[in-house]
Amino acid sequence: MKAPRLALAALLAVVLLGGRGDAQAPIVADLSSHLVAVTTGFTGAELLLFGAVMEEGDIALVVRGPNERVTVRRKARVVGVWVNGESEVFESVPAFYGLAATDGFKEAAPPNLLKRLQFGIENLRIAPTERDPAAAAPFRVALVNAKRNQALFPAEIEPVSVLGDRLFRTIVRFPSTVPTGTYLVEVFFVRDGEVISAQTTPLSVSRLGLGAEIYDFARDHAAIYGVVAVLIAVAAGWLAGFVFRKG
Repeated sequence: MKAPRLALAALLAVVLLGGRGDAQAPIVADLSSHLVAVTTGFTGAELLLFGAVMEEGDIALVVRGPNERVTVRRKARVVGVWVNGESEVFESVPAFYGLAATDGFKEAAPPNLLKRLQFGIENLRIAPTERDPAAAAPFRVALVNAKRNQALFPAEIEPVSVLGDRLFRTIVRFPSTVPTGTYLVEVFFVRDGEVISAQTTPLSVSRLGLGAEIYDFARDHAAIYGVVAVLIAVAAGWLAGFVFRKG
């Protein structure tokens, strides 16, 4: 992040804090943008989350994408062929999940607080629908690993940097595979194992441009899109053959 942008973010945090009042706003935070635009050639995005605090304490950040229903299947080998075997369905799985915190927050925070904030993958309330949690544990591990492989679940906690005991910043990173939808960015100010203040900020991930129009058309008119795709492929093949014959 370039220095001028960081300076502007810090200045905005101070202005916001001054306008809200110390007693009413122990923490004030905002994002550099509330929209992640997924366009053609999208390779991911990084947003700056910045803010200010009036007291000493820890800062924790949880980013969650829209919840979805996910089916996890176990492969089984039958007569030398791999087929789908047992499966488990999980409810309320965040499409994206990100974490950030100041140094030592997770070690200092009591387990009940981490569970309440759903801070840490082990504290995510991902509910199996068919098995008890113990029996569904291997499927849950497979789900988490698949999400991590797509960079949709964190491999580690992003750091929150504190500047001058008042201002803080962190980077929220989204991969190219980030799903569209409405996200929630939750910022918690914690001291002595208790949440002193919290703030929730919405964030939209949306497709824009020609790619969005093609995607919407394919979703809403799948049959027509399939026919058009076949016709385009046939026309391209015919054109290529015609050019080569001319050559």
